[in-house]
Amino acid sequence: SEKLYTASPGLVNGLQARTFGVWTLLSSVIRCLCAIDIRNRTLYHITLFTFFLALAHFLSEVFIYHTAALTIGIMAPLMVASFSIMGMLIGLQYLEVEALSQNKKKN
Repeated sequence: SEKLYTASPGLVNGLQARTFGVWTLLSSVIRCLCAIDIRNRTLYHITLFTFFLALAHFLSEVFIYHTAALTIGIMAPLMVASFSIMGMLIGLQYLEVEALSQNKKKN
């Protein structure tokens, strides 16, 4: 929390920091499970959603709530979320093509 919420560090307390830590742990577990079973479309969509949620959170902290400044501490998760969303959207096209080709093989 000290490196992320630099614009208003007084607004961040221990409970919020722990909640953010649990969210980070949960999202990393989801992302690891998706890496293990990348062809699971439901899990893939949930993982993609976690990156959209993270991007929305960090952008809102910078531009809406003004609790974070555009420092390296906030730019790193913004870049990771953005690049991950782009990569997963590209990968989603391959996942859809693979599903269509498997359906054609069955018929």
